[in-house]
Amino acid sequence: MVMESVYRILSQEEFDDVSGRILYEDNHILILNKKSGEIVQGDKTGDEPLCDTLKAFIAMRDSKPGRVFMGVPHRLDRPVTGIAMFAKTSKALERLNEMFRSAEGIGKTYWALTEKSPDPAEGELKHYLLRNEKQNKSYAYDRMHDGAKEARLRYRLLGATQRYFLVEVELLTGRHHQIRCQLSHIGCPIKGDLKYGARRSNPDGGISLHARSIRFDHPVRHEEIFVEAPTPMEGMISK
Repeated sequence: MVMESVYRILSQEEFDDVSGRILYEDNHILILNKKSGEIVQGDKTGDEPLCDTLKAFIAMRDSKPGRVFMGVPHRLDRPVTGIAMFAKTSKALERLNEMFRSAEGIGKTYWALTEKSPDPAEGELKHYLLRNEKQNKSYAYDRMHDGAKEARLRYRLLGATQRYFLVEVELLTGRHHQIRCQLSHIGCPIKGDLKYGARRSNPDGGISLHARSIRFDHPVRHEEIFVEAPTPMEGMISK
């Protein structure tokens, strides 16, 4: 088959796993519930990214003999779980790129387990984030800093376990490690996030940050779409 010369063949277990994690799909968009440790797009590690796994999945499922298009309009950090959106057409990718860039016609919410409760329990954070490429880390400043970019988010406390606090976050800007960095800056590091001050790691090496939902104007059909991702309960709620 031509397909075999273009993509690797997924095992039945891999195929079923991907199929079971698709939250939304049409001719232009595919939304997957990402696991901790998966990368959305290729990086220096050389590990297979989700965009390539999805190409192989669609090629097998739909018996496509040629190449499959799979664009990446936004990314999730490797240790983060939840909604990962992909574009199946170049038209959708172009329009989604613009939506994410301008933050118009799209809204994302995240759930985070933090080690301390934010005070106040609900509010808006505004900082200036400076990215350090060598460390792959961002630093937050309360005032404008040379080279830094404004970062804003809204948050509210949803509940708590004996040790951790469940915080919902609405991103108003999209910066590198924004939620991780800003919550850490106010003394509320995310569970498992050693890079930003957590006391200890999670057993799976991930962090308790989950891309919970997305609401957007469909780039082709121009109707509102809402998608919500189930949480990996053990990683998010365990004590």
